[in-house]
Parts: sequence; C-alpha cells; structure tokens
Amino acid sequence: MDLIRKHLLFILLAVSVSILFSCKKRDNIDTDPSLRISFSTDTVFFDTVFSTIGSITQRLVVYNNNDSKLSIARIQLAGGTASSYRINIDGDPSLTVSNVEIPGQDSIFIFIRVTIDPNNQNTPFVVADSILFSVNGNLQDVDLVAWGQNARFFKQANLQGNIVWDSLLPYVIYGSIRIDTSSSLLIMPGSKLYFHKSAYLAVSYNATLNVYGNLEHPVRFQGDRLDPFYKDLPGQWLGILMESGSKEHVINYGIIKNGVFGILIDENRNQPGPMLMLNNTVIKNTTADGIFAYASSITSTNCVLSNCGGSAIWIENGGSYDFRQLTIGNYWGSSVRLSPSLYIKNHSFDTIGQSPGPLTNTFFGNTIVYGSDPNEIVFDQMDGVPFEIVFDHCLLRTQLQITDPQRFISCFANEDPLFADPAQFDLRIDSLSPAIGKGIQMGVPFDIEGVDRGTTPDLGAYQWVQVR
Repeated sequence: MDLIRKHLLFILLAVSVSILFSCKKRDNIDTDPSLRISFSTDTVFFDTVFSTIGSITQRLVVYNNNDSKLSIARIQLAGGTASSYRINIDGDPSLTVSNVEIPGQDSIFIFIRVTIDPNNQNTPFVVADSILFSVNGNLQDVDLVAWGQNARFFKQANLQGNIVWDSLLPYVIYGSIRIDTSSSLLIMPGSKLYFHKSAYLAVSYNATLNVYGNLEHPVRFQGDRLDPFYKDLPGQWLGILMESGSKEHVINYGIIKNGVFGILIDENRNQPGPMLMLNNTVIKNTTADGIFAYASSITSTNCVLSNCGGSAIWIENGGSYDFRQLTIGNYWGSSVRLSPSLYIKNHSFDTIGQSPGPLTNTFFGNTIVYGSDPNEIVFDQMDGVPFEIVFDHCLLRTQLQITDPQRFISCFANEDPLFADPAQFDLRIDSLSPAIGKGIQMGVPFDIEGVDRGTTPDLGAYQWVQVR
C-alpha cells in the first residue's frame, strides 16, 4: 500500500514540475529572431471617404501564433502626427507605443480611423500610410489605404434662383436642402448626391426640380456611408419631397436608393400638365414607400421599383397617373411588409374625417407588378367618387378578379416573371419569362438600357435580349 502511495506522489510531483516549467516557459519572452507576428489582413482598406468627414472605425487583429510570449518593441503609425490616420493600440490612443507583450496563442486589437483633408482634386485620390511593428529585430508592416474624395457640403441649405449643379464634385447634404419658392435646381448628368442620416431634399411651392441624367451617366441619390456594410442598407436618409404646388419636375435616369422613402409627391394644385415626369429611373431599397403620391399627377416610362418596406407605389386621395413599361418587383425581407406593392385610394382621412379624392385617367401599360406576397394590388375605393383605372397588357400578382375587360385589357395574373436576380435588385427578365413579347407598342421604343423594343415589346422596363 505504501508503495502505491509513493508511486502516486511521484506522478503528482512530476506533473506539477512539468506544469511549473511549462508556465515559466510560456511566461518568458522569447527573443528568437525567427519568430513573427501575423495579422488579420495585410492591408486595411477604406472605401471612398469624403474630405473632412471621418471614416468608420476599422479593426486590425495582431496575432502571436507562437507558444511563447513575444514583446513587440515598437508599434507606430509611420506617418506620425502628419498622417490622416489615427490608431488605438489595445486601448492606447497613441501613435507610437513600446514593449507591447502578447502571450503565446493570443492577440491584440488595433482600431483605425481616417480623416482626409480637402485638396484641389475633383477625382478620387489615394491616401496611404502604414503601421510598423518591430519584433525581435525584425520589421513588419500593415498598409493603410483609403480613397479620398473632395465634395461640396450643404447643411440646412436654402437654394434660391435658378441653380445648376454639375458633376465635377459630389454633393454631401446634412439636415436638408430646400429649393425655395419660385426657384429651380437643375442637376446635370453624372452628378452624385449623398445624404447624411435623416437628410432630405425638399421642393417648395412653385419650385422645380429637374434631374437630367442619361444612360451612361445617371444621377445618384443615396446615403453618405460608402463602406460595404452600408451598400444595401435601407433607411440611411429620408428621400425626395415634392411639396404641394411645386411644379414641372423631371427626373430622367435617376437612381434613388437606401432611403426611408424614394419620392413623396403632394397635390398638384390644378396644374395643366403632370407634376412629375419620371423616366428611366430606379427606386430601390426603401424602408417605406418607393413613391407616395397624394392627389398628384405623374407620367412615367421605363421605371423600376424594388425592395420597398411599404408599397412600391402608394396613391392616396386620387389624382391622375400614367405608368408605361413599369417594373415592380417587391421582395422586401428586412422586416414584415404590411402593404401591397401597389395601393390605390380615391379618398383620404384627416382631422375632419373621410375626404374624397377623384382618381382620373390612371393607366398602367406593359407593366409588371410582382413580389413576395400573394396579393400585390389593393384598391381602396370610396363609393360615388371617380375611380378610373386601366391596366393594359400587364402581368399582375393579385387576388383581384381581372375579368373586367374595360379595366384589365389583355392582362394575366400570378405567373412568375422570372426576374434575373431579385435578391440583388436585378429585375431584368429571364429568357423563359412569360413577360416576353406580351406587350404592345406604347410609344416607348427603347428600354431603360437603350435596347430597341422593336414591334413586340416585352412587359416591364427591360426588353429581353440574348446578350447584354
């Protein structure tokens, strides 16, 4: 029995000594010059950063994949105080730190931001630096790279007179920008408007917004965060507000994305022509409605509306509308969508109750209305008030009876249009789409990408071609 006890004591002593020496070995700093540290990336890259506006914070992980402890003699930002970058090294916001110890099989974090000074360049430019690491006499580095972009900045701005914006520099908007009464804003092809959180563009009574993009150079409206995380994040800014009595708006080849809404357009105050002419424009990824129209008037060709948390088009209190070669594909998945893609009312409710709003001369031609819900069209009709609406050669996802030949002309329902990739907002139609060749000539000879429709147009904004 004593022999067994002695044997067990010997084993425990040997294990304890082994653990003790192992711990001491791991606690000792290894100065072997062959050892290296490693990094989560060899280059920390920042997408386009507007001058004077700081970037998001990027993270760099520094690993010691060795069993023994290493001491980094020096970590420093190569550009020093003159650098556009700032770093925080494991909680220390210094540009240089010394003797940073990393235990074996452990890591530390470095956080990096960049703020770029403006210069006289119109095109994007590279701002580079690096972080240097000195370990056991060896020098290692991680590159820092950012695209800088000068911009024109506006904060709570009020535009007066006849203003023209060119495309030489982007526009960054804080708060709001308003086109004042009896003024106008003309936006030239290729211009880019970036809106900070909750910012919006408003057009006052008797004022006009004219957006003249083209196929090669559309005009872009979106949030001001350009990092990959924000690429398809809705709700980054509010949207475009065309107030009651504003007039004669034109948007041609616009891309309006990632807002709370796309366009909110109020009543037209008995204007003789349409309040908005909307052509070749994409509205996508809004937390609420793509277009909200209140007793207004819109004519539209070759437009695409997708991924709206509300309706793609919500028509309230009537008005008059003409949409031709329209594509609606609503596959919103960021939350529960409670509204159909197309919601049309000839009335509204206010503080005094229900008010009639005649719906007159409303037309949808060669149109696709489709989405993830089984009923993407809702009519909310007040009896005794005009509700004049025609769907002519349309593919509709609906539970409505579309047998009325005066309202539904050569329409068909609930056949998947086979969009190319709706998850990526690509609503071009596939080669097997039932929308191919189902349209008639509507006075829109070319599609949104400039393709000739010929004598047998397809439904929607895109004409199918074998090779694009």
